[in-house]
Amino acid sequence: MKQKLPFIFGKSSDLINFTDREEERLRLEMNFKSLINTMIISPRRWGKTSLVENVAEKIRNEHKEIKVCLIDIFSVRSEMEFYALFAKEVLRSTSNRWEEMAENAKTFLSHLLPKINFSPDSQAEISFGVEWETLQKSPDEILNLPETIAKAKKISVIVCIDEFQSIGDFPESLAFQRKLRSHWQHHHNVAYCLYGSKRSMLLDIFSNSAMPFYKFGDIMFLQKISNQKWGEFIKKRFDDTNKKISIEQAEYLAKLVDNHSYYVQQLAQQAWLRTKMSCSKELIDESLQSIKNQLSLLFVGQIETLTSTQINFLKAVIDGETAFSSQENLKKYRLGSSANLKKIKTTLISREIIDITLQTVDILDPVFKLWLKEDFFKR
Repeated sequence: MKQKLPFIFGKSSDLINFTDREEERLRLEMNFKSLINTMIISPRRWGKTSLVENVAEKIRNEHKEIKVCLIDIFSVRSEMEFYALFAKEVLRSTSNRWEEMAENAKTFLSHLLPKINFSPDSQAEISFGVEWETLQKSPDEILNLPETIAKAKKISVIVCIDEFQSIGDFPESLAFQRKLRSHWQHHHNVAYCLYGSKRSMLLDIFSNSAMPFYKFGDIMFLQKISNQKWGEFIKKRFDDTNKKISIEQAEYLAKLVDNHSYYVQQLAQQAWLRTKMSCSKELIDESLQSIKNQLSLLFVGQIETLTSTQINFLKAVIDGETAFSSQENLKKYRLGSSANLKKIKTTLISREIIDITLQTVDILDPVFKLWLKEDFFKR
């Protein structure tokens, strides 16, 4: 029988593979039970989706009167697509079988003439028998659907929307955001959890006082899992599969990739695969080198999309510079003017290559950072 890998990356983690986040889990669970809207902000691949899905599963198991709806709008590109997906997932999550889902659609969306088609694998698609212009002018039935169902069934509904920043790319995005806020702020039996993978866009949506979703609810800024917690988790997963790694080596492994959730799991998996009985520092280093080599072509492609001044700025970050706008560094790294430096930072932040907190600049992808330092800038 094939042995199951003890480390998960590239998809959300189930409970056994979920690491720490005890404080965040308790806070999010309390928000769900108290129907407090929550916005989660952090760089990509830090475990937002796993956090939400684990809390959602716990709520479902322990509170039958609370229904949790998980919606991913990554591939949604328009307001109409949003309405169709939103209605389908809200109906599905509040129904126990597909017949009930179809009946609820007729009951709660009657004016929109809903039609639900089921594929052989019971996947549902929903369409509406009204013109788009009519739906666009009055989307009340759809946007109020969670609240309407919650009142009718005497339940609470939690609507979790992943990749929420995608609405920023919709045509007339600001008007659409105002429309969402104007409906959702009046829901008393529903809570919304909004999160995604582009920190800079989400910050603008939730933290900018000029935006509709400003002060919509509790904002959670997700932090990295501590090195100690990662060490304990890695050691336990090795122990559970009859392999050994010391706590010192486990913490060393996590630190190599800056305790970045995705890369810790990937590096731990590669080290575990190379380990017969007991993991060594040499095996960990070899595993990291292998990951870096695998990603090198992707990194080369990323570099080719940057301008020379943007690359020069990354070199300054790698060199540990902090006074980027000093005349000495502007000249040394050929960054142009102070105004140009501001444009460089803005572009690299929007592309999720760097992050700036408390005036400290960091390259978000720790393996990309390592590749820049050890390979690209040493040529």
